[in-house]
Amino acid sequence: MDTNTLLLRFDGRSRLLLRSLLSGATGARRGLWVFQRQRRSDPDRCLHTCLETLCQQEICLNSDAETLTTKPLVCLFPVAFQRSLVSFLHLTHPLHPRTSVLHLLDCLSQGEHAPNPWVSALVVQLRRDLGAPGGKEPLITPQCRERLRGLCERLRDSGGGDDKATGWALCLGGPIEPQLSSSSQGGLDVVPKRKSSCVDLDSEPEDDAGQQRKRMRISLSPVDTERSCSSMEYVVGTEGLKDEMETDRVVGVIPEPAVEPQQAAGSPSDALPENVKASIPQIKEILESEMEWDQNSVDIFKVLNDCDPSQVEILCRMLSLSEMPEQTLPQLCSCLLELSPDLSHGTAATLIKSLLLGKVLSLSEPASRCLVTAVTSLCSRYPRPTCHALIGPVLEEGQTGSAQAELLNRLIEDCLDPHYRLLVFQMTIKGIWCEGLLSVIHALLDKKLELNEELFTLFTDQLSSQAPHFTKSMKYAKMMLTVLTKYNTHVTVAHKHTLSCCLSSNETFLKKSLQAALKRIKHS
Repeated sequence: MDTNTLLLRFDGRSRLLLRSLLSGATGARRGLWVFQRQRRSDPDRCLHTCLETLCQQEICLNSDAETLTTKPLVCLFPVAFQRSLVSFLHLTHPLHPRTSVLHLLDCLSQGEHAPNPWVSALVVQLRRDLGAPGGKEPLITPQCRERLRGLCERLRDSGGGDDKATGWALCLGGPIEPQLSSSSQGGLDVVPKRKSSCVDLDSEPEDDAGQQRKRMRISLSPVDTERSCSSMEYVVGTEGLKDEMETDRVVGVIPEPAVEPQQAAGSPSDALPENVKASIPQIKEILESEMEWDQNSVDIFKVLNDCDPSQVEILCRMLSLSEMPEQTLPQLCSCLLELSPDLSHGTAATLIKSLLLGKVLSLSEPASRCLVTAVTSLCSRYPRPTCHALIGPVLEEGQTGSAQAELLNRLIEDCLDPHYRLLVFQMTIKGIWCEGLLSVIHALLDKKLELNEELFTLFTDQLSSQAPHFTKSMKYAKMMLTVLTKYNTHVTVAHKHTLSCCLSSNETFLKKSLQAALKRIKHS
């Protein structure tokens, strides 16, 4: 079953969290960041409902592809997601119901086949943290224990004759076949030839065992035969790396093109730095590619940190980002979120405006899943730029239809902290009111904003001036009821008079309830 289909079982905030856990090796870290942001706006948030949904039984095809069976929903997700999920729970389990976490661990331990060894080890470790049954099981399998024992014995006795591989070469795979290391045998192995052309630059001679070890590392390397010679040389010398992340960063670099793209004299690209102009063909190729993007894609977009907002605007026009298909947006936003350091406020605002504003303003029906994913992911990381570059313009354009209102309400619910909700509320007072905007204001008021007297006075004045236009509007009446019930402590004598004038023109069936709520407000 497709992962996107599985995610439809969850509410918006849970879906955002689960998408972050699908981010490969960084899934647990990104999931923790998203969860912390969600708890900042909702301190009582826990994942009880989300965890129970993951444990629900789903009908799926059996391994023979001919019969149906049931499996927990979590077992239908990729193994990489399961690893990230358990690692995330290892960090946050005190914040979730213990029974829900244990139920999920039981589901991950099920299956007609043996669970993934990494997932099994992480599950056992989390059971130990929880002090639950099953936490005393060994973290490694008997087969792994035997291989480790054999490895120790080989290291202890790594000597041998000239016809045997020694040390790590023996441990990793035994003697290397002669034809692998000899070019005279007519072997077609490309990797040793590429390696030799790079290692010849090294002036230090090496013994046979050293050559074998390097050949072994090259054959195990994920670098393909199309990588540059300099990247291959770096992989050969992996002993000097400090950590695995550094390896991924250096190996993933794509060499810059030898010929810079020719630009017409006086063209907008003249304002761009040389490295940004050189990267434009590569960025276009990535945007037009239908394949899954990898770490190389993230590295190419790092040029955004070398541009000021005006240069980013030029780059966005040259790349036609405003016309990008919506199905490409999630991958692009994922790359932008992985950039380090974070984008500046101006750069982020320019990108958000170029990518999303036109698409949101043109909505005539509920936003697509791809557009929602892009907007919520960028808003979660860059809330202030999103408020200024997307939410504000939508409100000021007076084009807040039902589709736009639904999307904005989702951002208010899932992505914005209280002080950003207050910022959006201030924008609504200045905007042109319509039915869609009324639902946005109502959603903001439902969050019990911290309004000072000056802002509340401005709001009540706006309520009074707009009342004649919404005499029969149920949305306006419901918003008024929220004001009179949740913000009754803010109402002064002057406010009460203003609100009474608002109600005098109301023609909905809620008029009597509104008048009663206003009458119940007492002043000290």
